[in-house]
Amino acid sequence: MQKTILITGCSSGIGRDAAHGMRERGWTVFASCRSQVDCDRLRAQGFASPRIDYTDPDTITSGLGEVLKSTGGTLDALFNNGAHGFPGAVEDIPLEGLRAIFETNVFGWHELTRQVIPVMRAQGHGRIVQNSSVLGLVAFPWRGAYAATKYAIEGLTDTLRLELAGSGIQISLIEPGPVSTKLRKNALPIFERYVDWENSALRTKYEETLIKRLYGSSGPDPFELPPSSVTKRLAHACEARRPRPRYYVTTPAYVAGYLRRVLPTRAIDRILSRI
Repeated sequence: MQKTILITGCSSGIGRDAAHGMRERGWTVFASCRSQVDCDRLRAQGFASPRIDYTDPDTITSGLGEVLKSTGGTLDALFNNGAHGFPGAVEDIPLEGLRAIFETNVFGWHELTRQVIPVMRAQGHGRIVQNSSVLGLVAFPWRGAYAATKYAIEGLTDTLRLELAGSGIQISLIEPGPVSTKLRKNALPIFERYVDWENSALRTKYEETLIKRLYGSSGPDPFELPPSSVTKRLAHACEARRPRPRYYVTTPAYVAGYLRRVLPTRAIDRILSRI
């Protein structure tokens, strides 16, 4: 029988590439999206595409139920991927906005994972792969809200890996650096909704750095890789006999992991404050 995988956030970028890439490797892919329009588009491409909106617990339950109904109650792998960014200085992020990004990037992941674990326990095996970020390893200026969600995912996932040891369920983190996605574009409306940067004490710094980055067309980031670079790590995490606890993607992710291991915090701060 073909192995089955549920992937979230498949409307574009990493999720879309993962859906196509894993299907090409012979997996039965359930490519979920937040929007029904995107689900319909993927269904037209031959995918099963349950609607899962991390901010809507009912869709998490119904979307997973749709998957399990199709598979006869089993699931070999889950790839938690759907997320959004939220640029802005930490002091300018209102509590409402911070709650909103945690609903999508952490709480929704947690709820879907909790519902999948009993399925995998019952069958005696499974893979849960979390798409974290280089910002789950080190914090960059202007990305505090997003980094906070990824630090949370790192902590939950590391703990889960320890707690599920011996269960047959294996846990991996993928930590991409710059990958060609719509993350920055999709974060712009969130920035405009929540951040009053023009009245910020850091307005000059916004104008010199973040505003140019958000609204300019500077081209790809240095060391940027295509989404297929993540799909390659996902395939290993799902298919290897002994998947790695962590997979770095892009040079910045490897560098960040190295710096965190060998340098004191103040030295890392000096490096990252120049970004």
